[in-house]
Amino acid sequence: MLIVHVQVRVKPGCADAFIAATVANAQASLQEPGIARFDVIQQADDPDRFLLVEAYRTPEAPAAHKETAHYQLWRATVAPLMAEPRTSVKFANCFPADSGW
Repeated sequence: MLIVHVQVRVKPGCADAFIAATVANAQASLQEPGIARFDVIQQADDPDRFLLVEAYRTPEAPAAHKETAHYQLWRATVAPLMAEPRTSVKFANCFPADSGW
């Protein structure tokens, strides 16, 4: 399982629009066979900061995800909302080995 944490900071006043677009993308993403989990998390003490937690079943799944229409729509929709470029860190899960996601 490949886990990706995507850090996002949006411009002030853009959080609601970002949440709407990102939740729509997350819901569609969960229909992809390669995605086990997709969380959209807003930072408690800074509502313009978000963490997307994406869990992929295979190493190929992230590339397949980026080819989907819903991802491309999300990327185009949120680009003008970003205060800075998003960053990501990839992780491999150590436990549980088979989470059942």
